[in-house]
Amino acid sequence: MLQVQFLRENIDRVMTGLAKRNFKETALVHQAIEKDDARKKIQFELDQNLSEMNKISKEIGMLMKEGKKEEAEQAKQKTASYKESIQQLQQHLKDTETELQNILYQIPNIPSEAVKAGISADDNENIYQSTEVEGMDENALPHWELAKKYNLIDFELGVKIAGAGFPVYLGKGARLQRALVQYFLDKNTDAGYLEVNPPHVVNEASGYGTGQLPDKEGQMYFINEDNLYLIPTAEVPVTNIYRDTIIEEKNLPIKNTAFSQCYRREAGSYGAHVRGLNRLHQFEKVEIVRIEKPENSYAALEEMKAHVQSILEDLELPYRILRLCGGDMGFTSALTYDFEVWSAAQQKWLEVSSVSNFENFQANRLKCRYKGNEGKAQPVHTLNGSAMALPRIMAALLENNQTENGIKIPKKLAQYTRFEIID
Repeated sequence: MLQVQFLRENIDRVMTGLAKRNFKETALVHQAIEKDDARKKIQFELDQNLSEMNKISKEIGMLMKEGKKEEAEQAKQKTASYKESIQQLQQHLKDTETELQNILYQIPNIPSEAVKAGISADDNENIYQSTEVEGMDENALPHWELAKKYNLIDFELGVKIAGAGFPVYLGKGARLQRALVQYFLDKNTDAGYLEVNPPHVVNEASGYGTGQLPDKEGQMYFINEDNLYLIPTAEVPVTNIYRDTIIEEKNLPIKNTAFSQCYRREAGSYGAHVRGLNRLHQFEKVEIVRIEKPENSYAALEEMKAHVQSILEDLELPYRILRLCGGDMGFTSALTYDFEVWSAAQQKWLEVSSVSNFENFQANRLKCRYKGNEGKAQPVHTLNGSAMALPRIMAALLENNQTENGIKIPKKLAQYTRFEIID
């Protein structure tokens, strides 16, 4: 969340950044400043009333000591009027603060200077590609046909149990899923990330803390009876570990990794591009989260990018790295790198990871700060990335490694699957 003071002091930068995002509701910035002006005016009037009431209360005490009961009673009548005014002003202040907060919740983060303006994915920058990609012969099968051929995934059974977008993994398909999760976690912990096992549901405060609410409320599964949300990613519960926390500078950086199921309604998703594993309502993902001092966050982002890149190298998949344009970035991000792997049978790129720096946008919402040697608490920077999401990794592994004799398993992964081929 952007702070009002930041909006006031950086109005030109804010407007330029929102234009990069192709964000149309720029009037919200002025509304926030105007609402804060109103808040300050109410606060000033409230402070004056409280001061006057305090003054009268002291006078009553003095009058009572001096035996001037009649004058003291007259003064008490004045305090009754002030009490009523103070109660009204306090409620008005509370309502105005809530209205200001709701306006600020609707304003997205300001992109980094490195982010280019743009409207859609077509405007993203391709900053690295591992290899030239080639098609496969006309007999190459997409992953949903390979899954059926080798009895790895049953999509119809998932429909029977829950509905479309909830596949059932079987046999070597289930083992391959489990192997990927364990490999990702080992890779992350070897890089210094502390593994945590968080809840798969969060409360409303957690959703607001990391920016899923109110921005993506319609995309989250909601448990009405308990006022809880199923998590769309482990980023939400892991980052909220540090909500309402002051971290000692010596404890930074914080590096966490977590495996979880992820639940997304994906409302409005349909068509051939979401077939098979391309888009699911429930899927598995391993996440990395970092809490950093502001001056170190972009170096940390590059380190995270290199880490995800090393995973794709281990999996022997053709991949590319995109720096997202302003119009394609998430609401909370200041800079995002997307990783895509090539699907040889489908002849297209599939997104498998996003690595983002949120700067202090989430920290302001979370009230997550750190205290340096000078003793002053200030917001941290938060970062997160997928390391990695499984469905499209699984799709690419099946499609790119199919042979006449079966599906080959990459050498690094075979140490976890304990089989080298699916036949």
